Amino acid sequence: MAEARSNLRTDGQATRERILEAAGELFAADGYAQTTAKAIADRAEVGLTLINYHFGGREGLYRAVLIEAHRRLGKLSELRELAESELPATAKLRALIYGLVRPATKRQPGWHINVLGKEIFAPSAHFPVLFEAEVPPKLAIIKQILSDITTIPVDDPALVRCVISVLAPCSMLLVAARGAPGPLDEVRRMPREAIISHLHTYALAGLEAIGREHGRRESPRSNRVSAAKPRGRSRPVGSKK
Repeated sequence: MAEARSNLRTDGQATRERILEAAGELFAADGYAQTTAKAIADRAEVGLTLINYHFGGREGLYRAVLIEAHRRLGKLSELRELAESELPATAKLRALIYGLVRPATKRQPGWHINVLGKEIFAPSAHFPVLFEAEVPPKLAIIKQILSDITTIPVDDPALVRCVISVLAPCSMLLVAARGAPGPLDEVRRMPREAIISHLHTYALAGLEAIGREHGRRESPRSNRVSAAKPRGRSRPVGSKK
């Protein structure tokens, strides 16, 4: 009896994954608006009722596809492993950029790249689901890496600007992976190591400059606090008033 229930769960999970894969491929090719639940069911070779059963309908399925796409771009477990490694922060930054650039510069990017590229270029009403489920824990790790480089506290708004400055060029490569013409596509076709080295050098120079600027702003503030503290007269030990 227990074995039968286990097989049922296994079959159900396999069906769910087959639907998710079929949906990801169709959403990547045709977009959310043009992809019907019937087309997904036909591609996955399942009945429409199973889409409703596993995902609650086409909208729920698309949200699941977005979450899966983000996970395939970068797993939280891998980010944690990178953050906890003995690598210097600058090397962690390069590894982070490599992880974003590599899938976007493949000759045949996976469907997850195209789905995310579409959302970045023209966000749908479902895009915020990523910021509810996937982005916050990953963002916290990235902020810590950038904080180690800049010495800016993780809760400082300046660090959020740093995150955007580092991730935005990598995100644009996801758009380029969809076949966008012009300079974006030209860059995407360049040698991968050249792209990674350029983005790493550029990001690191900017982060170090922002870190120095932040330090200069904080230094006068610290001096003012020190100057405001009352200073008592010092007397030799054992001296009388």
